[in-house]
Formats: sequence, C-alpha cells, structure tokens
Amino acid sequence: MKRVKLTPSIEDYVKSIYDISKKSKVVRVKDLSRSLNVKMPSVVNAVKTLESKGLVKHENYGYIELTHLGERIGKELKNKHDILAEFLIKVLQVDQDIALKDACSIEHYLNPKTVDRVVSLLEFLKSNPEYSRWIEQFRLYLREGKDG
Repeated sequence: MKRVKLTPSIEDYVKSIYDISKKSKVVRVKDLSRSLNVKMPSVVNAVKTLESKGLVKHENYGYIELTHLGERIGKELKNKHDILAEFLIKVLQVDQDIALKDACSIEHYLNPKTVDRVVSLLEFLKSNPEYSRWIEQFRLYLREGKDG
C-alpha cells in the first residue's frame, strides 16, 4: 500500500470521515466540524490537504468522499484506535471515557509493530483459559489500592 505521511490532526480527519461514512450515506463539512469539534474553515483547509494527498474527493459545498486509498487508511486508523481502546479497557481496566481519549492520543505515535504486539497480546490473553480469572485478579488488585 502506498504510504502517505499524515500529521496526527489529519489522521483524525481521515478516521472521522471513515467513521461518519460508515454511519451515514454522506459526509459533509458540517458533519466533520461537529465530529471533531472544530470550526468549519479548519475543516475546509484539512479537506483541501486530504484532497492534495489523494485521500478524498470533494467539490465545493458538496459531499466528502474517501478515495480507495483514503478508505484503506481510515479503516487502518479505526482498527488501531479500537485495538488500543480495547487493551486499555479490558486489560488495563481503564475507565472507558478515559481509555477512548487516551487511545486517540497514543494511536498517532505508536509504531505499527507495537500495535501488532498489542494485538498479539490481546489474542494470547483471550485464547488463554485463565484470561477471565487473570483479569478478575487484576481488578481485585486495583481495588485493594495497589493502583499507585
């Protein structure tokens, strides 16, 4: 797959366009503005950047559509976010609201090999018959004040 260098902010736009497009037939500038809690002119500038990188198609005042490459990157980013959130919530027992924000913060900076290791660890833990017991023991450990 073609590699495109993206800033964390632009990654957030791609992921948000991907998310919105999976829930709705169309993606508009105002949808992105609301989703990312940014002003419409910021969205317009970001969409122009995404267009110049070949990640979206957009006509003035029209819908925003991911290209094939944009779709693949959006799916990759969403998957990375979901894996990190699951790890934080299910393994580390972090509160869901905090975990979702943290996953958003760290997803941009992890090497893909590190994400692969997190995936492998989750798969290993889930395939282990002791997983539920291990998680419950960790939960008790945290409840007893060992959470630092």
